[in-house]
Amino acid sequence: MLDKTYDSAAVEPKIAAKWDDADAFRAGANKKPGAETFTIVIPPPNVTGSLHMGHALNNTLQDIMIRFERMRGKDVLWQPGMDHAGIATQMVVERKLMEQQLPGRREMGRDAFIEKVWEWKAESGGLIFNQLKRLGASCDWSRERFTMDDGLSEAVLEVFVTLYKEGLIYKDKRLVNWDPKLLTAISDMEVEQVEVKGNLWHLRYPLEDGVTYQHPVAFDEEGKPTEFETRDYLVVATTRPETMLGDTGVAVNPDDERYKSIIGKHVILPIVGRKIPIVADNYADPTAGTGAVKVTPAHDFNDFDVARRTGLRAINVLNTDASVTIKDNEDFLEGLDHPAALHGAWDRLEGQDRFTARKIIVEIFEEAGLLDKIEPHIHTVPHGDRGGVPIEPRLTEQWWVDNKTLAKPAIASVREGRTKFVPKNWENTYFQWMENIQPWCISRQLWWGHQIPAWYGPDGQVFVEKTEEEALQAAIQHYLSHEGPMKAYVEDLLENFKPGEILTRDEDVLDTWFSSALWPFSTLGWPKQTPELARYYPTNVLVTGFDIIPFWVVRMMQMGLHFMKDEDGNPVEPFHTIYIHALVRDKNGQKMSKSKGNVIDPLELMDEYGADALRFTLAIMAAQGRDVKLDPARIAGYRNFGTKLWNATRFAEMNGVKSDPNFVPEATGLTINRWILTELARTERDVTEAIESYRFNDAAGVLYRFVWNQVCDWYLELLKPVFSGEDEGAKKEAQACSAYVLEEIYKLLHPFMPFMTEELWAHTAGEGVERTLICHAEWPAPSYADNAAADEINWLIDLVSGIRSVRAEMNVPPSATAPLVVVKANNLTRERLARHEAAIKRLARVEAISLADSAPKGAAQIVVSEATVCLPLGTLIDLSVERARLEKAINKTEGEIARINGKLSNEKFVANANPDVVEAERERLAEFQSQIASLKVALSRVSEA
Repeated sequence: MLDKTYDSAAVEPKIAAKWDDADAFRAGANKKPGAETFTIVIPPPNVTGSLHMGHALNNTLQDIMIRFERMRGKDVLWQPGMDHAGIATQMVVERKLMEQQLPGRREMGRDAFIEKVWEWKAESGGLIFNQLKRLGASCDWSRERFTMDDGLSEAVLEVFVTLYKEGLIYKDKRLVNWDPKLLTAISDMEVEQVEVKGNLWHLRYPLEDGVTYQHPVAFDEEGKPTEFETRDYLVVATTRPETMLGDTGVAVNPDDERYKSIIGKHVILPIVGRKIPIVADNYADPTAGTGAVKVTPAHDFNDFDVARRTGLRAINVLNTDASVTIKDNEDFLEGLDHPAALHGAWDRLEGQDRFTARKIIVEIFEEAGLLDKIEPHIHTVPHGDRGGVPIEPRLTEQWWVDNKTLAKPAIASVREGRTKFVPKNWENTYFQWMENIQPWCISRQLWWGHQIPAWYGPDGQVFVEKTEEEALQAAIQHYLSHEGPMKAYVEDLLENFKPGEILTRDEDVLDTWFSSALWPFSTLGWPKQTPELARYYPTNVLVTGFDIIPFWVVRMMQMGLHFMKDEDGNPVEPFHTIYIHALVRDKNGQKMSKSKGNVIDPLELMDEYGADALRFTLAIMAAQGRDVKLDPARIAGYRNFGTKLWNATRFAEMNGVKSDPNFVPEATGLTINRWILTELARTERDVTEAIESYRFNDAAGVLYRFVWNQVCDWYLELLKPVFSGEDEGAKKEAQACSAYVLEEIYKLLHPFMPFMTEELWAHTAGEGVERTLICHAEWPAPSYADNAAADEINWLIDLVSGIRSVRAEMNVPPSATAPLVVVKANNLTRERLARHEAAIKRLARVEAISLADSAPKGAAQIVVSEATVCLPLGTLIDLSVERARLEKAINKTEGEIARINGKLSNEKFVANANPDVVEAERERLAEFQSQIASLKVALSRVSEA
């Protein structure tokens, strides 16, 4: 006998062990001859990571598809793996070294440090895989990959060298996001915008000798200037005074009448003494600040673009740690007009931290009478998400990928429909990114990662090859074939057996996203032409969050189309569908964050409610394009759904229900059985179609309604008299049919609730019956249909449900029975009333059923099909008291609706209140509106009675 209650803590580990023992998820293990393949590559979590709600949603949706297609007979591969997570992992290991009071990475050297990272990875990395297994993820764990594995490293080398020799990877000096704490370039993905309370400093830049202009100081009602003053300076407004040392121009809008007369003139940059031009550029906004913008190309991305358009120089005035460097800075000193008198100020600034320098510069401006004013200013400042300090746009020489060239085939693939986004609106984000794509900085100043395969000769000549030996041969060939001092130098090294001194390797490593861009094919063995690559590539679906479309999705498309070709040499997309899921937020719709204290831990939820309840909740709430507002109370509710199925199985078992391998649905005779089989077939079709269309919430919703409402509330309830009756034939059919229905339910629910369904599937097989794991069972193939039986039982359900609703609305005591009068019933309804009289009386608390041509007085009425069903209430309740109660409730509810409408119609409230408060008020309004509709229906019935 099935245990009285379902214990997820006991069942889930047992089932997980059963899957492991059977190696249940190995690709190809259970494939049938000619089976289609179905492949998903897991978005590789960081090796440092642990399961969060985003992972839980992402992997639940992937697993639903994987289990679904596996049961449909496809040869399924869900490829697992982890990302080496350059910055994150290096920080973790450095912190461990510090905690253990061991030498830091620079003290121990690169090779020793990398060895420590590998040791950490072996001991602690991959915790998240065990957590994914606990969630029920049915990956082929035997094929686990890591972005630093030898095979994947080989793929990285192949791609880098190939792209370099094709001119698609190159070195260039451009602006990057620079983390002055970690001393490396970082990607946009690793930058977070933080709102800070700062200042807007208005600084005066003197115009060159003899240059003045008329600045408006008074305006009429239409905003036209009426008074002017002569100025020999420009005022620029900035939130970062410390970067003014690197200004190389001032930009004004070409249509700004205030400054047209001085475009092409110069200002003398305070503190520095450099003469810098006033240039015209549309980036300067006449309505923002003063309309005049300082241009610091080496320290601002927008300014860098202005400089390229206007020909301004870029001068870096900050060191890698964001301290000031000017006194020995050749770029800074070049072209200065009056530097000698300014050395006192330079001494105060040299070597100072950027924020200290900011204070000193403001003081110097104030001392010189050049500080126009200071305004409080709230603005966002980009911070490194790992280092936690403001990043610096910094001009450095880095390795870059020509994204624009690689983007063209990837754009065409989506435009021409070879790859589609679900939901489709994400295509707009994709196109917007791709059509405005910038070069990709792929070098990082770290030690953990794929070291760039580039070597430099004594004169700086770069040699890019897969190995140092190949680079050395290329270098020797290069230098010996060119006359000059380098030829003699290399010849001398070779004669003295010192070829190792010819080259120095680039110390930088590649951006983590570079190796993950190759994930769909590198995990299958490429660049080797493996059987796995031939069978499982291209993959089918990518499931990911919208936040990494530009960082991962785009780059997989680019690399896949560039390197993977079909037999005819045509580019092959890495996947045909990109399913973008939304965010998991808290119950109030807020984004989860540690600072808000609203982070929900999926591991804690699984401890409390079980993995199945969490999975089902995430699935049923995962509507396309809509964020998931996760309330633990919802998970508790869906745990009850699992309990309902467990109890239904137990009830069936107590009534002799057991699997009958000889059961044939088409041979059933009882209307109730033919009804449930018809509804089961409809459910199977709806669930299949919904999963195929990536409407996971619809699939889960259909299953919930079928299991809870149709099977548990009605089917098993209607079978009670059959189970307890004396008709053995009917009883045997009911037992076999209900066993069949429950087994089909287990199959349909398995992708959503794998642990409980695997347990129930094994338990209900019966003693001595050998049964495959349910994860290998065949997906239901709907074929049964008896629409007449379905219509009849659905009519019965509508009738009983309607009577129950009226009783509840009218506050009829649950124990009271009432007569039922059916008006204008046709012959079919009369026949159904006769056949189901006992069920109607039992389920609807009806004492007698009669037919009539007109409705009796004092009766509440409902319409079922063509008939009007009347429930006389005069002897059951005091109609006047009930009418008064309902009217009072309506008045109170209308007052609440008026109060909330007043709030929501107040523009100031909507604009200034916390968005979560506004959303909560809207939800309460919807609840009250629903309540009042029900109350008014009830009042109308009382009034009619």
